[in-house]
Amino acid sequence: MTTRRIASNDKALDAFIAAKAEIDTMLERLKALSDDHFETHPDEIHWGHVGTLKHYAGLLRQITDSAFKEGEHAA
Repeated sequence: MTTRRIASNDKALDAFIAAKAEIDTMLERLKALSDDHFETHPDEIHWGHVGTLKHYAGLLRQITDSAFKEGEHAA
């Protein structure tokens, strides 16, 4: 039984590390896009850009609220 449990944990650990790597890659890409002002020039910004960024912020807020147990996920 011990061998089976260890193998199961190894698979879970591998899956966890893979999911973390996927998140890290997405975060790096988002950071680079943010550093580039989401590929916009100040003279070209309009309300559509604002709406898009507010949409992104809302999606990220769902993640951070869940991860940090804030907002609707607060205990």
